[in-house]
Amino acid sequence: MPRESIKGLFKLVKFNLNLLVVVTTTVGFLIASRGMVQFPLLWWTVSGTLLAACGSAALNQYMERHRDARMVRTRKRPIPSGLFSPEMALAIGLLTGISGVAMLALKVNWLTALLALLTQLIYLLWYTPMKIRNPLNTLVGGICGAIPPMMGFSAVYGYLPLGAWLLAAFLFVWQIPHFLALSWMYREDYKHGGYQMLPSHDPQARFTFPIMLYYSLILLPIGLSLTVFGYSGWWYGYGSLLLGAALVYLGYKLVRGREYMDARRLFFATVIYLPLMLLLMVLDIQPHGHSGNFPTETGSISGEASSGLPLDTP
Repeated sequence: MPRESIKGLFKLVKFNLNLLVVVTTTVGFLIASRGMVQFPLLWWTVSGTLLAACGSAALNQYMERHRDARMVRTRKRPIPSGLFSPEMALAIGLLTGISGVAMLALKVNWLTALLALLTQLIYLLWYTPMKIRNPLNTLVGGICGAIPPMMGFSAVYGYLPLGAWLLAAFLFVWQIPHFLALSWMYREDYKHGGYQMLPSHDPQARFTFPIMLYYSLILLPIGLSLTVFGYSGWWYGYGSLLLGAALVYLGYKLVRGREYMDARRLFFATVIYLPLMLLLMVLDIQPHGHSGNFPTETGSISGEASSGLPLDTP
């Protein structure tokens, strides 16, 4: 395959972006494992999740190919640029997407596979059509980004304990200021493409900027909750408060200044904030028996959860 086609394939499946999905899934898996990591299980979980996410990305570009051709930011994507035919993109999306779910079902467990399938359905059948109909689509898209860390937990436990929901809530809330900042900076481009983004209906950002500040504030208690419930230690807790305070400060400056550069600073701050928070979580994972209810064994690679798992799930 020519080098240009390989680069185009990576863009079609949004490989670089989906590495974030791999990272959040891995973080969920590591926190759930509490230092007792089954690396073969982690490999199958990450591989299946990546394939499922890449399939969704390719199918999304297939569905949005006509609108992508009208936007400056997206007109060079593989389908509008002619690098891949729509039929080829559809085939790649179906093959990788189905393969990912099947891999999770056969090598991890059915719950993790169902979560992957649910993410695909929400992303393709709800979020993608909603982008051209309702400016609240960012909230629905946030659900898709919140599920991968839950898959990391479900791979280990065989069910969804409290930590899975806390980490999912953290990822969901983080996405709101991140994507609202992006969509405000490119609001005219999104409007030209026919997408109903909130900033396109709120050019003066009377609602958009306060919402970004509000969700930045919510990140403070949600981030700290992983320490409160014993999933990460206090080094992480202190770090989460410091990073969260910096994000809130930039959100406050944005509400007061209402300038493009303020929105740009907040956007890039969210880009830096997330990997630092995830790194702190992993570095300060609390081991088995520190606090809370954790599995005495991790789930087996065949997909059967240990019979010793506690049943007091949320």
